[in-house]
Amino acid sequence: MSENPEFTASEDADFDAESDPAASAAPVGEAPDAKTFAKLAEELQEAKDKHLRLLAEWDNYRRRTVKENFDLIGSANAKLLGKLTEVLDDFNLAFDPKHKTEKPEEMEKGMRLIFNKFKNLLTDEGLTEVDPLGQPFDPNLHDALMQQPSETVPENHVSQVLMKGYKAKDKILKHAKVIVSTGKA
Repeated sequence: MSENPEFTASEDADFDAESDPAASAAPVGEAPDAKTFAKLAEELQEAKDKHLRLLAEWDNYRRRTVKENFDLIGSANAKLLGKLTEVLDDFNLAFDPKHKTEKPEEMEKGMRLIFNKFKNLLTDEGLTEVDPLGQPFDPNLHDALMQQPSETVPENHVSQVLMKGYKAKDKILKHAKVIVSTGKA
C-alpha cells in the first residue's frame, strides 16, 4: 500500500477533529481518563437501551400483526358461516314433519330451491366450478383417474369429467377428477 506524501490530515476538508469521537479519546498508547471512559460507557448503554427498545417494538408489532390476521380470518369465516346458516334453516324446514309431502315432485322442487340458494351463496363468495370437458389436460387443475381412447376427443384432452373441481378466485380448492383421452384407438 503506497502512501501519498502530499496528503495530510489538515488538507482534508471533511476532517473535523471536534466531531470525530476517536479524536476526543486519549491518544494511542495512553489510558483514557475517567471522564472519557464514563462518556463512552454512557453512550454504549444508551445504544443498548435503544436497541432493546427497537427489538421490543418489533416483537410487539409482529405479535399484533399475527393477531390481527387471525381476527380477520375469524371474522370472514363468521360472515360465511352466518350466510350458511340460512341454508341450514331451509333444510330444517324442508325436513320438518309439518311440511311433509307425499308428492316427490314437490320435495324435489324444494330441494332444488335450497340447492340453488346454496350454489348462489357460494358463487357470491367467489367459488367457481372447474368443468374442463374437452380442454387440454392440465395436472395443475385436474386429477387424471384413467386414460381411455376416444374417437371424438383429441389426445391429452379431457374426455369425461367424473367430478367437477372448484376454485376460489384463482386458488384451486379441489381438482376436477377426469378421464383423459389417448386419442383414436
